[in-house]
Amino acid sequence: MEPTRYKRKIYLEDKPRSEAKREILEAFQLPLEVERIPTTTALGRVTAEPIFAQNSTPHYHASAMDGIAVIAESTYNAHEQNPLILKKGKEFSYVDTGNAIPAPFNAVIMIENVDILDADTIEIIEPATPWQHIRPIGEDVVQEEMLFPQGHMIRPADLGVLLSSQQLELPVVKKPVVSIIPTGNELVEADSTLTAGKIIEFNGAVFAGFVQEWGAEPKLHSIVKDEPQRIKAALLEAAETSDIIVINAGSSAGSKDYTVHIIAEIGTVFTHGVAARPGKPVILGKINGKIVVGVPGYPVSAYLALEWFVRPLVCEYLQIPEPKRQTVTVKLGRRIVSGMGAEDFVRMNIGYVNGQFVANPLTRAAGVTMSYVRADGLLVVPANVIGYEQGEHVEVELLRPLEEVKNAIMFCGSHDLTIDLLSSQLKRVRTDMKIVSAHVGSMAGIMAIRKGEAHVAGIHLLDPSTKQYNLSYVKKLLAGQDIILYPFLKRMQGWILPKGNPLEIHSIDDVAKKQANYVNRQKGAGTRILLDMLLTEAGLSPEEIIGYEREMFSHLAVAAEVKGDTKGAGLGIYPAAKAMDLDFVPVADEEYDLLMTKSFYESESGQLLIGIIQSDHFKQQVDKIGGYVVVENAEPKSLS
Repeated sequence: MEPTRYKRKIYLEDKPRSEAKREILEAFQLPLEVERIPTTTALGRVTAEPIFAQNSTPHYHASAMDGIAVIAESTYNAHEQNPLILKKGKEFSYVDTGNAIPAPFNAVIMIENVDILDADTIEIIEPATPWQHIRPIGEDVVQEEMLFPQGHMIRPADLGVLLSSQQLELPVVKKPVVSIIPTGNELVEADSTLTAGKIIEFNGAVFAGFVQEWGAEPKLHSIVKDEPQRIKAALLEAAETSDIIVINAGSSAGSKDYTVHIIAEIGTVFTHGVAARPGKPVILGKINGKIVVGVPGYPVSAYLALEWFVRPLVCEYLQIPEPKRQTVTVKLGRRIVSGMGAEDFVRMNIGYVNGQFVANPLTRAAGVTMSYVRADGLLVVPANVIGYEQGEHVEVELLRPLEEVKNAIMFCGSHDLTIDLLSSQLKRVRTDMKIVSAHVGSMAGIMAIRKGEAHVAGIHLLDPSTKQYNLSYVKKLLAGQDIILYPFLKRMQGWILPKGNPLEIHSIDDVAKKQANYVNRQKGAGTRILLDMLLTEAGLSPEEIIGYEREMFSHLAVAAEVKGDTKGAGLGIYPAAKAMDLDFVPVADEEYDLLMTKSFYESESGQLLIGIIQSDHFKQQVDKIGGYVVVENAEPKSLS
């Protein structure tokens, strides 16, 4: 049978996200289904109708104290000058907390205020008032009282109220079933052997996690190949067996992006493309009465699209409000550039420095999952704003609890593998603390300290004129400030090269003459300054280095690029080469120091950090990486 041919759709819409959301909510006409479940299994479920108490709590007059039950009116004459003697049985009865109050007694006197004369006789010197220290019937819950309205999500404490009032079964909203269909010829399962061009299918598991967290039931389909008939069959099956359909990949305008054509053929397409970055290539439609959401293959785009369009459907069905994130006002540590006409969702790292929240953007690439994992918040740049300047104050949606963000140590500067190790050790010592890293290069790290936008900066800046590291730059750029330069590491810089060093590179001359594909670090990085010094000493110009303008923001990123190119070369640290199983040719030993204000150095957080650095455990972990030496008994240099 001849396969169906679809004309490639090159242009996507730029429909406002709010309009696209409104349209699918209006089209979402799924009838509510109710199921009755045991109360003990109802945690996190949503009530389908109002819930009323079957019984009162307490259902009898109960003692609120350990003591004696008495008739209050018969104790009115008790006084220090006129002790009142009572006999057990007729005039009082011993009760413990929770005991029923026997007739005809109507008050409880705490045992601490009772003088026991013998087994049957007591003495009191203060009168009781009617119903003191007694929990009356229905004090907590009255029979037939409404406990929870329709649309209430059951919490742990709610279970106690329900069970104590003998509400043993609950009518709850059936969890909507969300089918998740991953598509793509390039996709393989996580336990497969990877080859070039094959990608592990992990979005499905992430989607299922989000869907479950929002209160729905995920139904993950096996991988569907990029064949129209298979995609069509999977969509039709999902429309019969689920309430909402999510199809992953094939939503853009590529030669094999069939999804929009298939949905239009067997259903209705409301939207193909929204004015948002990342996440633009979204498809919103309906098949046999079921809403279908086609999300991009790039993970971050997909996660955001899922939140924009699937979460509202789940909440609408469950009859609960969409959750809103806590927001915080932050000062931008770097400029944010945006294009007009589309919302920008920028992942941010946030730290609390000198009494204010400071935020720096993470990579905006839609395929970089770790940028979402590491993000502390999301900055939403409206469609009519072209960006924000460095130093501006903006509102950011938090992806982590505020206290966790507030306790973080903000690290800026040169990337080093040991900073992640240091953060791990910090978390081990103080579970409420971590290091938030912005890999912006040594020079930008110094400027962050200067502007009060970081707690610590990692720097390794070589002064070509003195051949000394860091000191001259700090004195020049931070003159007059109370600064500590803390000697941290000695580490080895060298050429990072493909296994076997096929081009036989041993110097900067070799990089130029053998036309290696060089992978550079960004401007202001210490490694970049070292490279430029090597070029000057060799009498070479940047133009003679192929790839000089190609910039990466970490040593690991340089090594990853070299690994995929037999003619690749980069300058970086030994651990990055080791991590990628690459060759390494030493060039220079360098000093990697930590820069911080004197006030932070002397603070509890600063001293905790220094203590970890000098601990035997941390030094042992660093030794395992190789290519490093932690400076022993480091003497901080105080500069002002």
